[in-house]
Amino acid sequence: MARQSPRKPQKAAARKPSPKTPAAASGRATPGRAVSPILLALAGVIAVFVVAFGARFLIGRDAPETDMAVVEREAPVIAPAVPSAIAPVKPPPPKVAETPPSPEPPAQREPEPTPAPPSPQVTEAPAAVAVPAPPPPPALTPKPVVAMLPPPVAPAEPPKAAPGSPLWKKNALPFRAPPGKPAIAIVIDDMGVDRKRSNRTVSLPAPLTLAWLPYAHELPVQARAARAAGHELMLHLPMEPSGSADPGPQALRVSLDKGEILRRTKAALDSFDGYVGVNNHMGSRFTADHAAMAPVLGEIARRGLLWLDSRTTAKSAGLTIARELQMPFAGRDIFLDNEMTVPAVRSQLAKTEQVARSQGYAIAIGHPHDATIDALASWMPEVQKRGFVLVPVSAVVRAHHTGG
Repeated sequence: MARQSPRKPQKAAARKPSPKTPAAASGRATPGRAVSPILLALAGVIAVFVVAFGARFLIGRDAPETDMAVVEREAPVIAPAVPSAIAPVKPPPPKVAETPPSPEPPAQREPEPTPAPPSPQVTEAPAAVAVPAPPPPPALTPKPVVAMLPPPVAPAEPPKAAPGSPLWKKNALPFRAPPGKPAIAIVIDDMGVDRKRSNRTVSLPAPLTLAWLPYAHELPVQARAARAAGHELMLHLPMEPSGSADPGPQALRVSLDKGEILRRTKAALDSFDGYVGVNNHMGSRFTADHAAMAPVLGEIARRGLLWLDSRTTAKSAGLTIARELQMPFAGRDIFLDNEMTVPAVRSQLAKTEQVARSQGYAIAIGHPHDATIDALASWMPEVQKRGFVLVPVSAVVRAHHTGG
């Protein structure tokens, strides 16, 4: 370029004086030739300087910007960006940096951070947060309910009786009634089916006599807990009523033959142990049938148990057959809760006291209803202050009835 640039001025200088050929001939051409080379040299230097400066300016402006942009966006991944910075002189690298691929990679790598949000796999930590062992404490609240039935308590051994004693005496709650005081035995039927109210009944002060239905759930456990709490036990044997009420599964019915009656009686008698005797659940029709009742009381007597007639009908043959078999027996005097209100139950308890004063003892039968339980809870401490003694039903049978 330095050679070409002076040639152009020479041609220009030669062309300019050409119209003035007379002046050239006159001798002015000599000074022009002396000055023009210097000017031309200066012009060439300036041109070279301008060209070099412009080239450097252009290269230095474009390359660093593109390289910096690439380094900032791709430094974590793209090493080739460094060589382009090392050889900034080559125009190709800037073109490579200027090409759209450089913006594309950042666009592809920016979504990669967004998938990274699945790093909130910290949601797995909440899985560990499923450590809320707090839920188990709610499982501890039901246990207090079971605490009302202390199954861990060792099965209370039946009171020791003389060798050869009948089973009712072996299983009887040991009790000695003070002489001269009227005795009251409170029997609670229908135990075991309503677990909540059965538990409430068991929590009443002892001694009560609790009669358990043979189809109650976990009957041996419930009965054992009641015995450990100081109560006496009986079997509440389902029998056919006169009306349409349902006495429950495997009830004794007059339509059954003697063999089936015995089979159902034995199955009920084997449902649990530790009880002193049997009383009837419903049974106004069945107990009035002498032929149907005879095999039932015969099996009860054979096992050495007592019979308590609930007297659901005045026509019951139970007491008559018990006398014939010379087995221990007793009959109910008062029903407590035909009307299920606390005042009504309190009224029936007052009648029980009157019977006990007149004959020396009284047997009252109730059920695990809330009204009955509430009335007994307040009445039991009071009645003893009035000179009565609360006894298990076996104590009444021992003192006032004989046989077996």
